[in-house]
Amino acid sequence: MPSAKRSKKPTKAEIARRIRQAGERAKAEADARRSAEAETALPKEIGGQKGPEPTRYGDWEKKGITSDF
Repeated sequence: MPSAKRSKKPTKAEIARRIRQAGERAKAEADARRSAEAETALPKEIGGQKGPEPTRYGDWEKKGITSDF
């Protein structure tokens, strides 16, 4: 009979180590994305509407006329 190669089953400690390493890689990637996102902040608007951002509420009001879009 030919002997079948058996792969070594990882221990619980090896599995925990792999999970920890994957978590550390994911955290590093998320931190890199957050820092890149913070660097691309929009410049301050000059001459825009007064008050809260109108597009946030789903309509635009200018000179007393409101339009939905």
